[in-house]
Amino acid sequence: MLTTVTLFTLQPNQKRWGLAQMGTSPPQLQKVPGLRFFKLAGSGAANGFGLWPNLHRYGFVAVWDSPETAAAFFAEHPLWQEYRQRSVETWTLDLAPLKSHGLWDGVKPFDYPTPETTVPDDAPVAVLTRASIRWQKTWRFWQYVEPTSAALARADGVRVAIGLGELPIIRQATFSVWESAQKMQQYAYRDATHREVIKLTRQENWYGEELFARFQVLRSEGTLDGKNPLEA
Repeated sequence: MLTTVTLFTLQPNQKRWGLAQMGTSPPQLQKVPGLRFFKLAGSGAANGFGLWPNLHRYGFVAVWDSPETAAAFFAEHPLWQEYRQRSVETWTLDLAPLKSHGLWDGVKPFDYPTPETTVPDDAPVAVLTRASIRWQKTWRFWQYVEPTSAALARADGVRVAIGLGELPIIRQATFSVWESAQKMQQYAYRDATHREVIKLTRQENWYGEELFARFQVLRSEGTLDGKNPLEA
């Protein structure tokens, strides 16, 4: 099996089309052979973390039966070819889960066996966190989005950090890519803002459902903001 995360940036005149795809693409994706799990997500202003939407940038998270089924979709499927034609750029990561806990719509999408390999200390890793925020806790959650995202953006070793959302306000995710697991752990355990937010989420029970997943980066293809973020 294989997990992929794609970030794509639409052409300036494709905002309406992109927004419509949030409703029209899922029925087509449900019929794709070998696609076990998927989520389309929008992003916000301020690199995805703002309350107002960025109608040009979206994310596509997918779990596939095999690398071959993923490759066939990205190379041949008519829906994805239309996405590519309407986009300025796309960036796709092939990922293997290293650790995952929690649920996403009641399932564990990244809980599948992978070959036992030792990840080099200097190898890049990706982290995906997502949550369904309780309505009564949304104001508390959004109070901390700006300082938390600012701390993440300036963290040592972060190559990409973007906020994604399945639904505005209440279903939010963060996807980040790091130079190494060591850099990621330094941020997670030493950054005061991050530690405070984690503590508050537990004390105040912000989330109805949440998931954390860490991945080994197998391959990086395409560009984001004009470059491949994992190229030196």
